[in-house]
Amino acid sequence: SDVVWLPCSPFECILCESKAPPLSPPLNLSASATAVPCKSSACSAAHSSLPSSDLCAMARCPLDAIETSDCNSFPCPPFYYAYGDGSLIARLYKDSLTLPNSLSIQNFTFGCAHTTLAEPVGVAGFGFGRLSLPAQLSSVSPQLGNRFSYCLVSHSFDSDKVRRPSPLILGRNEEKEKQFGNEVVEFVYTDMLHNPKHPYFYSVGLEGISVGKRNIPAPENLKKVAKVPVISLHFVGNGSRVVLPRRNYFYEFLDGGDGIGKKRNVGCLMLMNGGDEEELSGGPGATLGNYQQQGFEVVYDLEKRKIGFARRKCSSLWDSFKN
Repeated sequence: SDVVWLPCSPFECILCESKAPPLSPPLNLSASATAVPCKSSACSAAHSSLPSSDLCAMARCPLDAIETSDCNSFPCPPFYYAYGDGSLIARLYKDSLTLPNSLSIQNFTFGCAHTTLAEPVGVAGFGFGRLSLPAQLSSVSPQLGNRFSYCLVSHSFDSDKVRRPSPLILGRNEEKEKQFGNEVVEFVYTDMLHNPKHPYFYSVGLEGISVGKRNIPAPENLKKVAKVPVISLHFVGNGSRVVLPRRNYFYEFLDGGDGIGKKRNVGCLMLMNGGDEEELSGGPGATLGNYQQQGFEVVYDLEKRKIGFARRKCSSLWDSFKN
């Protein structure tokens, strides 16, 4: 996502009965919040770069005012935003935002959603784009906005297991990232690529995937592997290679627990085709999902335009920030 949005009162979430309830109630806009005008570049960014003249016409600004760029009193029209599992309609507002370290962002731009589909909580978008949280942070603190990382704790399908938070880290420099207690961690870096079809995605070049000692040219070949060998991702540049732990691509469980049939071990390779040739044309060839990223700290250096990977004990990393 490349926008920041929040549920606003009154709020309706369609098909949210099975979703976990939000931790806080919908937002009531403060008296200092103001609507973003239709002629602003922020409005254009929320509407996939539509010209401001079109947006002001949608906002019912008179033609003579559009021609003289005098539509400041007309708010940006509502925008539609969709994810893989839901969608929303929101209006753009701006207000001051104060972070825990007393850093204040004036004219912070965010979406205010009164209706969503299967999206009960807001999203702080970290993608490319001027409305994302890193982009707006970098306007007042380049150190915070231009570098961030996260470390996803391992998935657990055991309901009795205690779940630990996954840390999100803003602004840590490269030397501090390498140092973890008495341990020095080396990151594997690869350059970001520009994707004109999906400019808000973080794209990298993948030269290939190796399964054990074999190079696999296509996902279909993975189905022919009987055992579960090591899978490595070979990124573009300087021989960048990331070795995936088995749990990041293979899930094993017992099937046949109905008391009738004999139980058997079943394994699922957590890799899938990214789509047909027409869908992939000009777009990303694949998505490196959260399942593959668990147990890694993934750092995004927006200034140097590179992404790094390092194996971490993410729960321990979280604990280190609490102390």
